[in-house]
Formats: sequence, structure tokens, C-alpha cells
Amino acid sequence: MERDPHSDEQIKTIYALKNIAVVGMSKNPEKAAHYVPKYLAEQGYHIIPINPTTDEILGKKCYPSLLEVQVPIDIVDVFRPSDQVKPVVDDAIKIKPKVIWLQEGIHNLEAESLAKKAGIDIVFNRCMLAEHQRLFQTW
Repeated sequence: MERDPHSDEQIKTIYALKNIAVVGMSKNPEKAAHYVPKYLAEQGYHIIPINPTTDEILGKKCYPSLLEVQVPIDIVDVFRPSDQVKPVVDDAIKIKPKVIWLQEGIHNLEAESLAKKAGIDIVFNRCMLAEHQRLFQTW
């Protein structure tokens, strides 16, 4: 699967943004949709869980949808199957984040095109944890 054409420098600038809404965030610590946002929170990012099936994840209030969040969102980080991304992007366009980030294995040409037309940067088929570690960790 292809991934977006962002350079490392472009990806690094995205990490300067701090408010990240995580669509499809999971309560299950075994799932990437839990441990990736947990890692980001540990790195100082403000995580906003989006999951209609629970009220709280990692001690943070969980919202049923992006449209319910009352604070500005810089990045919408998406953990949904590729065929379920378009409604998430439709909602994201309404709240105008700077970036929509589709996690590793997620790619939807129609949704990506809609985001670009709305002036929203879109990253796809990349893991926020893996990219952060690759670009910022010194071992």
C-alpha cells in the first residue's frame, strides 16, 4: 500500500501540533488504537478520545463524535478501517483541523481527496508512534 508523499521535515512540523482527537480510540491496551495515543500522551500531546461506546479512556473524557468536541483540534488521528474513513473525514472537514492522519494500513482515495479540497493536510498509511520514534527518538 502506498503512503502519502510527505517529507520527513513536513512530518516533523505536524508533530509541533498538540491537540489530537483520536477517532476509534480503544480501551483495550493490546490494540494500537490504545497504545499509540497513550504513547503520544506520554510525549506531551493532548489526546481527545473519540469512541461512542465508552465515556472515558486513559482517564480522559471520551466523546461520541468529533462534532461534540468543544476545544480546537489540530490533528484528527483515525483508527478506522479504510472503508469507514469517509464519514470521519466528512465530520473532520466541518471542524477544520490542520491535519487528518490515517494510521498505518488506512488509505481511502475519496476521503483523502475531500480533505485536500477542503485545505486540510492529510497523512495516510503511517503510524504516529512509529513516525515519532523514527524522527525524534535518540537511542
